[in-house]
Parts: sequence; C-alpha cells; structure tokens
Amino acid sequence: MRPSSTCICKHINSFQTKTRFIILMHPKEYKKERNGTGRMTQLQLENSEIIVGVDFTNNKRVNEILTKENSSSFLLYPGKNNFNLSTRKSSEIISFMGENPHLFILDGTWPCARKMLKLSTNLQQLKRVSFDNEIKSKFIIKQQPQPLCLSTIESVYTVLNLLKEGDLEKCETKDFLIPFEKMIEHQVEYVLNPTITSYRPSKKREIIPRDRYKKSTQRTIIFKQKN
Repeated sequence: MRPSSTCICKHINSFQTKTRFIILMHPKEYKKERNGTGRMTQLQLENSEIIVGVDFTNNKRVNEILTKENSSSFLLYPGKNNFNLSTRKSSEIISFMGENPHLFILDGTWPCARKMLKLSTNLQQLKRVSFDNEIKSKFIIKQQPQPLCLSTIESVYTVLNLLKEGDLEKCETKDFLIPFEKMIEHQVEYVLNPTITSYRPSKKREIIPRDRYKKSTQRTIIFKQKN
C-alpha cells in the first residue's frame, strides 16, 4: 500500500506470541494506514488482528473475543490504579494475565482513543494494564502530546519486552522496530533530499531542533525551508 520506493515489506518479520493483540483502530487512523504504526504492528505479529471502529459496545467480533471461553482480556491504557507491568514480578504477571491473554490496544490520536473508550462500555469493564515509560519516542516526524507518549508499535514493543521479563513471552524482539525505523528514515530522507520530485527542488530543507511535543493548539510542523 506504499510506493515501491518506500516499501517496508522486506523489513517485516512475523513474530509469534502467546499474547493475542487486538488493535482497535479509529476510522481516521485507518484512512492513513499506509503510514500508520497500528497496521505495521499487526503485520509484525502473527497472533493479532485489527478491528476498525469508534464505539465497540455492540461490535460482534470484539464481544466474541470478550466472551470466548478460557480467554483473559485486558486493555492497555495508562492509569494510576492499573496493573503496572514495570513493577510486577514474573509470578504476579502470569497469575494476573494467564498464559494466553488477549490485549486490546486503542490505535488513534489520544483524543480519539479517549473517545473510543468513553463510548465503548464493554471496554470500560476490562482490567487495565500499563507500564512506566522511560524512553522517548523515535517518531521524530510527528509531535506527541507529552514527552513519554509512544506510537502503537513502540508501545507493543515495550509490552513484549516486559512480558518477556515476566516469563510470559519467549519471542526475540530485537528486530521488532526495524520496519518502523525504516519508515522514519524514508520520511526524513524525503525531507532532506531536494532532488526528490515530491518536494520543491528549488528549496533547501533541514530538520531543526524544536519542541516535539504539542502545546495547546500548536500545529504539527517540525520542518522549515531555508531561503
């Protein structure tokens, strides 16, 4: 679904996990899935699927998963009283989540994600898990609401590593972010290379240091033109 010059298919590696990841994608994110990290995440995970919508209260597939016998379902969402994967021991993680958990992830902007959760009464009933994020997002071409906000694929990568530490997962994750990193490289190259016809060749461009995190109604601009 991308131009051949920026295709990342050759960098995709399928990872098998015990955890099933259900990516609930907002329709606005679905329309931009050529660059969306939710779609990229699903391609990386064999045991995963994407469900598009806003209100999942009466979504047949979501409710099918929630009522499936012998399955444990959780929602990955930040909060003070959540089950924090970063601070739990291996025995606690397995005891809480079971051997084959189903983890729901809201894929969209933070305002969209909050709306999805507000409308979806079935998701509101789920036990929530979270983690302490100590890294900055590599998504340098996009501004985030706060410094510690991560893209969908970075969040899943973090969760997988924590589940590995908790002995719930066994997969090797060192190459998990390669497609994401290659996408960023392509985007930056297009901005910096004035010979690419997608951009005006008469203008020189550079990436400038600036606050990558939005403040109030600040617009998403991280590049400028040099005269």
